Amino acid sequence: MYDQDTIYIVGDAQSPSNNPITQQFAAFFVALVVDPTNDKIVDAGCSATIQLTSDFVKSIFVGRSILATEELETLIRMRYFGSSQKALIVALKDAQKKYKLALKTRKEFLASTAK
Repeated sequence: MYDQDTIYIVGDAQSPSNNPITQQFAAFFVALVVDPTNDKIVDAGCSATIQLTSDFVKSIFVGRSILATEELETLIRMRYFGSSQKALIVALKDAQKKYKLALKTRKEFLASTAK
């Protein structure tokens, strides 16, 4: 389903205690499949109590660079008005950190196997 070079990243954050997502999952997660050749998000999903939420979040992320922090945060603030808006932004930033670490780890691994 996904190209063998893609990277799967999960960012997490706390969501408000009165949020159904928190009651069902204990936290908020955003999962991203990223093409490291161009940093583009090729698929996305999130912990959500209804499929529409996950589908909507996907529409915000897919096709955009995972490294475009300002653009993605602006899109979230302008389009996503669920109670987990702040949690989504925090989860995105966590995913970005993990992506950068994954790229570094992957590069080191490839360098060590090339010897």
